[in-house]
Amino acid sequence: MVNSRRTYRDPERTRLAEADAGELPWRAWGPYVSERAWGTVREDYSEHGTAWDYFPHDHARSRAYRWNEDGMAGVCDDRQTFCFGLALWNGVDPILKERMFGLGGDGGNHGEDAKDYWWYEDSTPTHSWMRWRYHYPQAAFPYDDLVAVNGMRGREETEYELVDTGVFDDDRYWAVTVDYAKAGPTDLCIEITVANRGDQPARLHVLPSLWFRNTWAWGLPGRDQIPVLTGDDSRLVGHHSVLGQLVLQGDGQPTPLLCDNDTNAERLWGQPSRTPYPKDGINDHVVDGADTVNPERTGTKGALHYVLDVLPGCEDRIRLRLTLTAPPPGNAPPPRLNLGAGHAATLAARHAEADQYYDTVIPAAATDDERLVARRALAGVLWGKQFYHFDVAQWLSGDPASPPPPPGRAHGRNAAWWHMNSFDVISMPDPWEYPWYAAWDLAFHCSTLARVDPQFAKDQLLLLLREWYMHPNGQIPAYEWAFADVNPPVHAWAALRVFEIDGRRDFEFLARIMHKLLLNFTWWVNRKDINGNNVFEGGFLGLDNVGPFDRSAALPVAGILEQSDGTGWMATYALNMLDMALTLAVHDHTYTDIATKFLEHFAYIAAAAYDQGLWDEEDSFFYDQLRLPDGDTLPLKVRSVVGLLPLAATTTLHSGTLARLPELGARLRWFLTNKPEYADVIGARRLAGDGRQHRLLSMVGPDQIVRILAPMLDEEEFLSPYGLRTLSRRHLDEPFTVSLGGQDFTVGYEPAESTSGLFGGNSNWRGPIWMPTNYLLVCALRDFATFFGDDLLIEYPTRSGAKRTLNAIADDLSHRLISLFLRDEYGRRPIYGAAEKFQQHPDWRDLIAFPEYFHGDNGAGLGAWHQTGWTALVADLILTTRSDGKD
Repeated sequence: MVNSRRTYRDPERTRLAEADAGELPWRAWGPYVSERAWGTVREDYSEHGTAWDYFPHDHARSRAYRWNEDGMAGVCDDRQTFCFGLALWNGVDPILKERMFGLGGDGGNHGEDAKDYWWYEDSTPTHSWMRWRYHYPQAAFPYDDLVAVNGMRGREETEYELVDTGVFDDDRYWAVTVDYAKAGPTDLCIEITVANRGDQPARLHVLPSLWFRNTWAWGLPGRDQIPVLTGDDSRLVGHHSVLGQLVLQGDGQPTPLLCDNDTNAERLWGQPSRTPYPKDGINDHVVDGADTVNPERTGTKGALHYVLDVLPGCEDRIRLRLTLTAPPPGNAPPPRLNLGAGHAATLAARHAEADQYYDTVIPAAATDDERLVARRALAGVLWGKQFYHFDVAQWLSGDPASPPPPPGRAHGRNAAWWHMNSFDVISMPDPWEYPWYAAWDLAFHCSTLARVDPQFAKDQLLLLLREWYMHPNGQIPAYEWAFADVNPPVHAWAALRVFEIDGRRDFEFLARIMHKLLLNFTWWVNRKDINGNNVFEGGFLGLDNVGPFDRSAALPVAGILEQSDGTGWMATYALNMLDMALTLAVHDHTYTDIATKFLEHFAYIAAAAYDQGLWDEEDSFFYDQLRLPDGDTLPLKVRSVVGLLPLAATTTLHSGTLARLPELGARLRWFLTNKPEYADVIGARRLAGDGRQHRLLSMVGPDQIVRILAPMLDEEEFLSPYGLRTLSRRHLDEPFTVSLGGQDFTVGYEPAESTSGLFGGNSNWRGPIWMPTNYLLVCALRDFATFFGDDLLIEYPTRSGAKRTLNAIADDLSHRLISLFLRDEYGRRPIYGAAEKFQQHPDWRDLIAFPEYFHGDNGAGLGAWHQTGWTALVADLILTTRSDGKD
């Protein structure tokens, strides 16, 4: 029970508690509509997996999606029974703006790339309050220009963006803001604000839209019942057999327009459509005046059509309310919804409560700019929660009402993952560029999400380990383009991080996740240690282009690629499992056996990295190596993050833990006595300030840490003003080249997008700064500081003559990463680089994007522009460095 004092003090936390306890479904409605559903694997029924060609943007307005929906500022229920979104028309575009435009992987010169500007400005964890922002040109949207110019540019050139076309030069655009506030779990107050930023009067068509996801057209048994939307004055009324009665009501006198969320087969393929009023009916009616909306005002997709004439520098508002008004069958007369004082009061109250909530999340010591960045980062990762539906067996076999899929699909992409059946709200890397979950991305998302919604973070980590996700062999699915690709094993690390943020009290969660991770750990040992020598392979492991050749493809010569990052990840995994077992063993001694297993397994892996040659004693660095059939090895001496990741494999074992678990202490003593060769990785001991003896378990021992940190903290190698580069800058003048099978393979430092298409169209690991690897290395420094305290001083930066503690270095690295987003002394945010409108314009400069990665020298944002997933870790860094007034 939540006491009244707490309810009064923090209503959002009360809503979270009610949702967690199952009392009220505050998470039932949220921003779960993707920004893009076209061009995805789910919608691809081609023979050769050409997703971008099979379902292009030009089809999206006319073709019903099979698996889930997309839209702008979209909201839906957690089963995506219905969707609400925004459509706009400036009077000159060839189509309604119903979804964000961008180029597919085959159209952008650096891979897929969104070509619109929108921002997730705010959200509470229950989505009781949300704000979304979009800038829409008043001139014709330059679709053809964007396609043509990007198509002519090569990898060595920058991307041609919407701002480069000149459509914003005279500030002739609409600034569109959508605010959402929940009056109840299924009662949503909405306000759309459109501001004319131009110097001339302008007209904007605004079409708040409501539609049902198409589940009836595929011929599946028991799913053929069609819901109904009707238009009635200034509202749309929906009836759904499962949902009940749903009402969308707007103020003023909009015109209801109705069509069907069904494919316009005549436009696309010259075949008869199921309905005379298909999915693009509203588009064709508004843009071309066609008779393509139902005069009876019924259908499965509807919009309230507003036409706003706004003077220069002025704005207009539309108020709406979306409410579930009756359970099934929902046959009662629909009520009129309150759009007056109660509507305004709800918006004001939820906004104030969001401010109040974030005052308890973001430390008071944070600067105003840091507070802005942290709150926007948290908003972005919350808006990144998307409904994801994908029944792989159904996708492989096809639907009864559709032509059978080509035979090659039975042996093609994801054919071995027939067991997978996703029907969940999942945290996505990016709602447009990556609108599908990625296992290792999600692990980092959860570290941030746990700051505001720990229960959701825990549920997400458990979800990918459930039987309908994890492969029967124990592999965690990577992402829909190739579920069998191998992502770094960071699930255990993320579970511990979430457990810690949540107060270290949910032992049931830790036990549940550990049981499933035992299967996954075994999969790694059985599948990715070919020689059984405790050094691991794994392929690209998320580091697409970091080596001289594609680490996931067949090798240029016979042999095995033994990877420093794969081995480092597995050593980290073993320690994570050890930490879990130790935590659980305090309450259940049966976990002691598991703890000893992972203690010893870690020792075997960490020692093997040295014994098998991954550690280069002369260079004081870890390298990948080719193990040739004759037993010889060839080190691939690339100075990359691959050689730094073993730093993450560290933890500290306290004497108090061994005292509480005497069996573990006895086994440790036996192990060191009978196998002294492992003392280097588990033998280091020291007395801490609390008088307890600490033991360091680390793949990088006391003798190696100072040496490996020297290049990592060298400004001529990895250390940049904005964090750690993925590839050492020394490779700018000294590219690494290896000759194999009569070919030369080279990797050189590239601070921005890679000019190599080695691993797909957007492989960009050859130098830029990535938030997740930086975050892991910052955490590793803090873990080492737990053991060394302030006794170990490291030169920082290398060759500067100044020495700092490990915690001080971790703080400074954190500040460098945070500074990517903050205004500098000149008022410029590094992420926006030379984009002057984003740097200088008062309407743009405080709208924060969270790019996928950053230029290795100047910090400019690159890659997926709206990707808040793992880049939202900047919020966690701000909260950590500013906690308790920390400077």
